[in-house]
Amino acid sequence: MPRRAHEDTEPLLSSTHIDEDDDQTSSRKKLSYEEAVEKAGFGLFHWLLLVVCGWANASDAVEILCVSFLLPTARCDLLLTSADMGLLTSSIFLGMMVGGYVWGYLADRRGRRSILVISLAVNGIFGAVASLAPSFWLFLLLRFFSGVGVGGSIPVIFSYFSEFQPRLRRGAMISALATFWMAGNILAAGVAWLVIPRTSLSAHWGWLDFQSWRLFVVLCSVPSLSSALIFRLFMPESPKFLMEAGRETEALSVFQKMFKLNNRCATKPFPVPGLVIRSKDDEVKNRPTSGSRCQQFSHQLKQALDPMKQLFVGPLASRSVVLLIIFFCISFGYYGLWMWFPELFKRTEDGGSPCANVSRVQNSENESCYPVKTAVYMEGFVTAASNLPGNIFTILLMDRIGGKILLSVSLLVSSVSVFLIYVVKTKAQSLIMSCVFSGVSVVSWNALDVVGTELYPTQLRSSALGVFTGVGRVAAIMGNVVFGQLVDSNCAIPLLMVSALLLAGGLAALRLPQTKQTELT
Repeated sequence: MPRRAHEDTEPLLSSTHIDEDDDQTSSRKKLSYEEAVEKAGFGLFHWLLLVVCGWANASDAVEILCVSFLLPTARCDLLLTSADMGLLTSSIFLGMMVGGYVWGYLADRRGRRSILVISLAVNGIFGAVASLAPSFWLFLLLRFFSGVGVGGSIPVIFSYFSEFQPRLRRGAMISALATFWMAGNILAAGVAWLVIPRTSLSAHWGWLDFQSWRLFVVLCSVPSLSSALIFRLFMPESPKFLMEAGRETEALSVFQKMFKLNNRCATKPFPVPGLVIRSKDDEVKNRPTSGSRCQQFSHQLKQALDPMKQLFVGPLASRSVVLLIIFFCISFGYYGLWMWFPELFKRTEDGGSPCANVSRVQNSENESCYPVKTAVYMEGFVTAASNLPGNIFTILLMDRIGGKILLSVSLLVSSVSVFLIYVVKTKAQSLIMSCVFSGVSVVSWNALDVVGTELYPTQLRSSALGVFTGVGRVAAIMGNVVFGQLVDSNCAIPLLMVSALLLAGGLAALRLPQTKQTELT
């Protein structure tokens, strides 16, 4: 009888909630991207991913800053004037400008991982071959092609990395990834300090005098080549990209690997039978139209430019304009000044500030580059290491304060520090203010990396970062050319320009929306 009573009451209970239970069961069958990322957990997979992506980020820093550290010695072997040095430091940024949008567009269409492998390989191969260039113009050309590779890996690596992160940890993890730029700075400065002053590492070939700075150039390509190999052999495609591309089975496989590594003690597999994927309608719309080659090319060109157009319509327009301003200001200021730090340090070796004595600076061009002054590289190493406090600061506070506030405040403080570099009168004061600029400006870059990835949807994220970093490359080129043309005659002008632009960028950042712990769309 008790069993009968149970059987009589069970249908009554279930019938009152049958529709609700069916809806809940249906919703559990397929999860959205954010829900699937949360289900996969957080743990070993994400820390391994941080190391791999961080090494790739560091490799980009090494390749970019490589030129700045070899200038004090390479200028003699390649017979460089200050204007030539400005062109040389600009060449990699010109390549990055070309590569930024192209690689970003391809990453949004073909996948993040494959584009990362290709761009990192291009970076490393051309960077290494540049060490054999016997003339300035060939060296300049090869550095340009190396920059094409760097221009792809920088924006794509942040898109790729962010798309594995759970929402509540995304800001801190992207900040942690950005800290590897500091590691690249320190690595480049450390290797330069160890290798370039040691002229015993030089070799004399019939067609080339292989000085120690050329060996330094070869060593700087190793991180990029090793990163390309690691991504090719071990890393999965972004699950967010796979879901947007309608590749549900592959996305599930990635989530299963994440779950397995993050929950090594779990006995059950990833508890998600399906994912909410993108409709196929968009793919049909994007197929090439039939017709002549000219019409097909026109259609493909329109598709390539369409992401750029979408950045400046509707609700994305205002934030895109603000980010363009910020990228221009920070890139002109940071790269324009940072790439010249070793040369400026060399010019302070006799005491005073780099702008104190123009005639002394101009006469120094006729001085021999050998023996190499090791203090120049020691000071570069100290300045690079001063990034550490700013990186720790952003990791701890990014998710609490938000990228917008950190970006604005750090740009304003950077502006003040650059102005003080111009004001100070001694070598020690110049080094201290350079370290302050280094430590504070890295907060700006870290915050910008976070804000840039969170303000745009998946199908535009890499393209957006490619466009903005491309604009940043134009600014970096302008900054280096301006420094090259004016550093001998009136270095006050470029320093004050940097200070003013960083101030403008800090004020513009106040117009951005807050993105703290926002969901990726």
